[in-house]
Amino acid sequence: MIKLSKQIDRVCYKKKESNFTSTNYPSIKSFIMSSVGNIFLQTSVKRLGYYKELGDKIFSTLTEADFHYQPNEESNSIALIIQHLSGNMISRWTNFLTSDGEKEWRNRDQEFETIGNSKEQLLLMWEKGWEVCLGAIKALVEDDLLKTIYIRNEGLMVVDAINRQLAHYPYHVGQIIYVAKIIKNEKWESLSIPRNKSQQFNDSMKTK
Repeated sequence: MIKLSKQIDRVCYKKKESNFTSTNYPSIKSFIMSSVGNIFLQTSVKRLGYYKELGDKIFSTLTEADFHYQPNEESNSIALIIQHLSGNMISRWTNFLTSDGEKEWRNRDQEFETIGNSKEQLLLMWEKGWEVCLGAIKALVEDDLLKTIYIRNEGLMVVDAINRQLAHYPYHVGQIIYVAKIIKNEKWESLSIPRNKSQQFNDSMKTK
């Protein structure tokens, strides 16, 4: 934010920006900074929502047995990853600004234990976790971004805490995709640009 503020200072004081006066500069700078904060919050929700949608698409193609498939003993099944993501999200984002993100009632180790949840139960856990996560971020305003929250007593700026989960959740969704690819094998349907179809996709985008 400090670096961005200095960049805005340089832009605002360029000679060609003669409309900026010493009187209106503070309000203009405040508007630009607050706009950046709002954009960050909006795009955070958008990007996280994209990864949720990837999971949704995969789950619709899987059987109940598929959710519990483990490639080997050290790998997590999709069911375990869902349990972990849901547990993390509910803990991190409940009372996000006012309580430690690692709640006393959370049992992280149990999230990686095979409990035998049905597909329906797992999907409910998935939805609940995302509901809490996205709801908490949508409730934030730009003034919250530089506030300090705590995770396991470690202080983090809100903007950093959001970035932390923007890295964490896609990491696990990527694991879900990889396990699903193993399960589906030749029946796998690409979630992005199909193999050997990059040029065709690029050409189609030019016509939009």
